[in-house]
Amino acid sequence: MLRDAWLMAVKDLRIEFATRVVTGQILPFGALVLILFGFSISPDLTVVGTDRRSMLAQAAPGLFWVTVLLAALLALGRAFAVESADGNLDALKMAGLDPAGIFLGKVAAVAVQLLLLEVVLGLGAFLLYATPLHDPVMLLTTVILATAGITAAGTLYAALASGLRVRDTLVPLLVLPVLAPVLLAAGLATQAAVFGSADNGWLWTALLGVFALIYLAVGMLAFGLIMEES
Repeated sequence: MLRDAWLMAVKDLRIEFATRVVTGQILPFGALVLILFGFSISPDLTVVGTDRRSMLAQAAPGLFWVTVLLAALLALGRAFAVESADGNLDALKMAGLDPAGIFLGKVAAVAVQLLLLEVVLGLGAFLLYATPLHDPVMLLTTVILATAGITAAGTLYAALASGLRVRDTLVPLLVLPVLAPVLLAAGLATQAAVFGSADNGWLWTALLGVFALIYLAVGMLAFGLIMEES
């Protein structure tokens, strides 16, 4: 299983290295979303005693994760569009690879791409929104676990929709409601890590870990059946 997961992850990352879709299209998209979020908070929306820069800093965790989620949807769609083209999905079925290994490889490849995007977008958010940083360890843990949860759940539902003509519009409809708890927990944990708020950010981080483990386990068990039906 681990060997097959490694093969799948290396294959997908080589395709990305050759095509540079993430760096050439998804990354600029995420950067534009961050910039537009900044412009959308106008001075007229500020409250008494709070200037626009302070509001941007307070909103930065939520805006960052919304941007990451939108970028993840594009990356997940790209991951399975590659397999749907030219009968590659059928070739994977006949290759004798472990379905759980294929699932883990897909998750790992998308997670690596998403982590690289998060590093760039995170630096952009800190610069654009003038955001402080209170607990870098909590922030790093939150990013890793949230990325694992997003990619595990997203890969599972993207595989479900991979054989359908409407997969480009169906995947967001399936994934967004499922990832709402991840978005909430990641935003609150990031806020605690950035501002050192009174809320216990580690509890939200633990919730992210539970979510990631559940979807990784479900994906490993169910991916074989999903491949047969797709």
